[in-house]
Amino acid sequence: MKWIDIPPVWLALALVMTWQISVLQPLALRIGHPVLSLLGGLLVGAGLVLMLLAAMEMRKRKTTIIPHLEADALVTTGVFSRSRNPIYLGDVLILAGLALRWDAPVALLLVPLFMATLTQRFIVPEENRLRRKFRADFARYCEKTRRWL
Repeated sequence: MKWIDIPPVWLALALVMTWQISVLQPLALRIGHPVLSLLGGLLVGAGLVLMLLAAMEMRKRKTTIIPHLEADALVTTGVFSRSRNPIYLGDVLILAGLALRWDAPVALLLVPLFMATLTQRFIVPEENRLRRKFRADFARYCEKTRRWL
């Protein structure tokens, strides 16, 4: 069952909820400004680029991208020098971007809930594994690099 408990599944669920909100929300709650659609598209694009750069960095260091598996290397370079979780940050940008793109501002309330879910289900357990395996190196990394941004 763990193969279902991965971040893309949670992102897909959040996106389905966002789409449903966009369909069901009253017209009075819509903003309907083209700038928001553009901003949403830019956020989605930024999220995808961030995820791609992070995946490339992890591949370069020959470590897993799958959250439940043991990391073979502590990746602190590239986009990981700015965020300890650039792939999760990319997920959040995609969710926020599509909420704007689909003109569903109410769905932006899902963003902090999604972040909390990612933190509890994936980030905290991953960080605990990294802390046990890489000890002082991980502690130094945490001191200089934020969890999200």
